[in-house]
Amino acid sequence: MVLTDLSYSALKAYQRQHRDHFPENLSLRVHRALSWLSKAEQARANQDTDTEFIYYWISFNAAYANEFGEIDRVGERELFEAFLSKIADLDTTERLYQLIWQQFSGSIRLLMDNKFVYQPFWDYHRGRISEDEWQQRFLASKAALNVALAAKNVPVAMAQIFTRLYTLRNQIIHGGATYNSQVNREQLKDACNLLNKLIPLIIALMMSAPDQLWGEGCYPVVI
Repeated sequence: MVLTDLSYSALKAYQRQHRDHFPENLSLRVHRALSWLSKAEQARANQDTDTEFIYYWISFNAAYANEFGEIDRVGERELFEAFLSKIADLDTTERLYQLIWQQFSGSIRLLMDNKFVYQPFWDYHRGRISEDEWQQRFLASKAALNVALAAKNVPVAMAQIFTRLYTLRNQIIHGGATYNSQVNREQLKDACNLLNKLIPLIIALMMSAPDQLWGEGCYPVVI
């Protein structure tokens, strides 16, 4: 059963009530993810959009990241895309699809239309690909999302969306943006509006499936 109230307080209350029945790996992932979700909600209340986005991404990272060394072996994008596919499989009531569809006319469409969070746009400016190539790929990625939504293919839709979010994540985490800059304000707001609904739902779906194999989390607690 997935919670209807996806606020941090409701998710934390559910986690405290059921954590004794969670396997250790799931318990660690959820505990960490919730701690960063709480910080993201606090940053949102303070209208600190940069910090809010960073905390949402750390919460997501805590949920999906595998044991130490796995990221280096298969690549971070491959890991979180596989994780999102697994989450979509658990979503038997199609709440992820409903969320994506509801957000499509708002934050998702704006993100998909924003060239500044599309990595091939930057590859073009670095001289790695032609202008025509990045533009064609840009249009193709938006078309792929439309096809995925029409087919209710949530894993493909999520992969397209998170490709944009991952570029924004790289810009901020790797120092490619200025704190509180007006240059990237709109894409950050759109991303946070989406993650504010998506990350709590992901955590709720994880807690609804304690029998799944989630894998050992990064840096387990060692005393």
